[in-house]
Amino acid sequence: MERDFVPDVRTLTIGNKPVEPAGDRWDVANPATEEVIATVGGASADQVDQAVRAARDAFDGWAALSGEERSAAIHRLADVLESRTDQLLASIVNEVGTPVSLAEFMQVKMGLGHLRWQADAAKKDRTQHLGAYDVPVPTMSDVTHYPVGVVAAITGYNYPLNLAIFKFGAALAAGCTVVLLPSPRTPLTTLFFGDLSREAGLPDGVFNVIIGGADVGQLLSSHPGVDKVSFTGSDTVGAKIMEQAAANLSGVTLELGGKSANIVLPGCDVEDFAVEMHLRWSRNGGQGCAALARLLVHESLYDRFLEAGAAAFDQMKVGDPWDPATNIGPMIRPDHRERVQGFIDASLADGGEVLLSVGTPVPDKGYFINPVLLGGLPHTARAVQQEIFGPVAVILPFRDTDEAIRLANDTAFGLAANVWAPDLGEGRRVAERLRAGTVWINGGGAMRPDAPFGGSGRSGIGREIGEWGIHEYLEPRHIQWRV
Repeated sequence: MERDFVPDVRTLTIGNKPVEPAGDRWDVANPATEEVIATVGGASADQVDQAVRAARDAFDGWAALSGEERSAAIHRLADVLESRTDQLLASIVNEVGTPVSLAEFMQVKMGLGHLRWQADAAKKDRTQHLGAYDVPVPTMSDVTHYPVGVVAAITGYNYPLNLAIFKFGAALAAGCTVVLLPSPRTPLTTLFFGDLSREAGLPDGVFNVIIGGADVGQLLSSHPGVDKVSFTGSDTVGAKIMEQAAANLSGVTLELGGKSANIVLPGCDVEDFAVEMHLRWSRNGGQGCAALARLLVHESLYDRFLEAGAAAFDQMKVGDPWDPATNIGPMIRPDHRERVQGFIDASLADGGEVLLSVGTPVPDKGYFINPVLLGGLPHTARAVQQEIFGPVAVILPFRDTDEAIRLANDTAFGLAANVWAPDLGEGRRVAERLRAGTVWINGGGAMRPDAPFGGSGRSGIGREIGEWGIHEYLEPRHIQWRV
């Protein structure tokens, strides 16, 4: 594997052609070494217009293709991406800092599996036959679907491949065309996508890639030529995206933050899973919207859980993401590291305490921070209620199951949760009472390509992945005739 590989693509992709950027320029740093690995240029306002126009010009032709034809084209794109798996992996490790021990599956293979599923889903006939209706005259009805139109897909920095695929794969399968805009913190992998999409031979204008900062994001999400905006990121930015899209009454799909509860019910053998719990919320440096970092543990198990979980912090190695033994990488930028450290410092100043932590010093270079488990905080504390997006978890005891459910639902977010239960029936009963778009029981499993992902409250609007994700890019059409 080319460990030092960084994509050399610096051009935008507009209308299936490489376009030299005419907007602002900025440096991209490797967060594990602090070294500048690229200097990139963003799109100008005129180039945002060009990208949207290219997608609009391509829309009718792409939408008119059969599902089988769109499926074949998406599979060709997946073939090209799969042939570059090693380069995509290296790009993500060097750009995001995800340890290679986790990135091969979580950052690359999982996304490609989802893209294959979406390609197959493009062939599905979604017509619903409603049958007869006799008021005031006999009629029959079908419900068919048509694609929304031009989609602005705006992604977060933490999973540049997966977040893009969740959006553009579903949109292309539905018959929409796309303008993809990644986070300016991790633009290199996405610029590489544009190059690979040209290699895959997608029709001109179907898939466009631009980069830029908040100004470019605002131009794109408020563009009158955009029919749907799909965004993954913080709830604060999501609210701005929604406001910008509202000027044109464009639809939005928002996959935002979370403060996901991890509930340990009485009767559990905590020794069986305490280590797994800690290794899960801390993966990718805690930079995941569904990180299960709000630990609610029954008071009878609290001390046992802390004792059993201590071994996890001995297993956490913070450092070089290319070291196979490393499982905690860096924060994406120094300002984000400072933000995470600010949560820790404020919690300690407010009477909280560090119950478990990694004690070895972090590397001298890189934006690293050691994982910590905080305790002694009320459920109203800032660190308990706000998304930290770093390797920091909080733990609170509860008296009974009703209190656990109340605490789990006492948040502005509603993205995910996990329930550790002594039996499946108890886990299901608790899961049905949780205000969360995804609930795992006893650890659950990987993100399925046929299951919805998203949340309520400040966790967003709509769903991604599976049939639910494809329907975000389809409009229902009722067709009725007399008989």
